[in-house]
Amino acid sequence: MKPLIVLIVTFAISLLTLKISNGRWDYFLSARIAMSVMLLFAALGHFLFTDGMILMIPNSIPFKKEIVYATALIEIAGAVGLHIYSVRQLTAWLLILFLLLILPANIKASIKQINYQKGTFDGYGLKYLWFRIPLQVVFITWIYLSSIKTS
Repeated sequence: MKPLIVLIVTFAISLLTLKISNGRWDYFLSARIAMSVMLLFAALGHFLFTDGMILMIPNSIPFKKEIVYATALIEIAGAVGLHIYSVRQLTAWLLILFLLLILPANIKASIKQINYQKGTFDGYGLKYLWFRIPLQVVFITWIYLSSIKTS
């Protein structure tokens, strides 16, 4: 829920700020700014809640801590890449792929009731998937419309 709030609030602030400063509504730039801020917010969570995020990775996969940090770096790179015209579309497609690849970790977190912020097993459980899967679709659509379709 927090990433969605960050996305929407940042979009509204960016949209209004760009309207005031440029005299026009720039929905696509505002959407990219909002996605970048949301990605940076998510990346911060990887550093703050590393132990809980490790629980989301299947036991059979080694180097869990390194994977958590690497995914944070991917999110940071994606946040930057969305604003570099020459790599924007590639970045967007890679972010879409990334979001699809991390979905199983979110499914595992729901099934195992992982609370990644506490590093415990008292999370929301399967009802969280009713929010998380549509949220992934929102993020993917947001990236597609603001970075690929409009370019």
